[in-house]
Amino acid sequence: MSAPAQLPPLNELLASLRVLSLPMRVRFRGVTVREIALLEGPRGWTEFSPFLEYDDAEASAWLDAAIEFGWDETATTRRTQVPVNATVPAIAAADVAPLLSSFGSERPHTVKVKVAERGQSLKDDLDRLTAVADSAPEARIRVDANGAWSVEEAKRAIDAFAPFELEYCEQPVASVPELAIIRQWSQRSGGTLIAADESVRRSDDPLKVAREGAADVLIVKAQPLGGVARALRVVEEAGLPAVVSSALDSAVGIGMGLALAAALPELPYACGLGTGGFFVEDVTQRSAVSRWLVSPARAVVDANALDRLSASKDRLAWWRARIERCYALLAVRA
Repeated sequence: MSAPAQLPPLNELLASLRVLSLPMRVRFRGVTVREIALLEGPRGWTEFSPFLEYDDAEASAWLDAAIEFGWDETATTRRTQVPVNATVPAIAAADVAPLLSSFGSERPHTVKVKVAERGQSLKDDLDRLTAVADSAPEARIRVDANGAWSVEEAKRAIDAFAPFELEYCEQPVASVPELAIIRQWSQRSGGTLIAADESVRRSDDPLKVAREGAADVLIVKAQPLGGVARALRVVEEAGLPAVVSSALDSAVGIGMGLALAAALPELPYACGLGTGGFFVEDVTQRSAVSRWLVSPARAVVDANALDRLSASKDRLAWWRARIERCYALLAVRA
């Protein structure tokens, strides 16, 4: 992970710091409130929102990305529209149709379904997938296991999902060697494509999955990879098709993801950037749920929303200290 050639002064970063608590409509990644930090640079608002449990070494990549988006030149835009998938969390099958109805008559063309949730069974996953197929019969379906299965569990699940003709299975197992096993098995059996997410964004070596033939598709997220420019380099060097996804970002972070998606030379798959609907309220006026997002789309932050959603003074102090520590790590690397 590299740092910017010249870091802006720390006091400049902290001068505009706002810490927000965004309440969520559904539990996602085990949380019902998403806490984020926003900073305002010369190019507009930018986001620093590593998950609370991440250590400083991992979180510093997210600060690198925030600085790039707020202070540096943006990447060249190759497209003005980005296709996005709908996301179905690990909810009950009965709740799937109401969730997808938010698209109105414009049904989603692609749906990503969370599977392998702790405390749930393969039957729960199959019921959820069936509900998705019934609610959006023409949509392509992809699943995301977040590395929760063993190799044998992944094989059983992918076999069971065969009737749904999955677009791909995302991070079925945790490690790169296990991913390579599953990909080789899948190529011999059903041919389901394997995508890598955590093995890219949470790795010191995001290109390892490509070198070891462990994935057909890369899931790339701008913040965890250290910014748009670095994510573009990862995709180029991997030589694999990429899907740009959200890290449960606010509208500001989604703009960073859109900048990445708009700059990719090729974009063969819908992107996972349509997660704004998970929030009860966001930091900017949100447009209706859509199968497409317009790029570039840097968020215009609503000052009133900043006040309404502000976190406590204790949380502001916590994030300020976190930024100071991550900044120190970037300064050493610069």
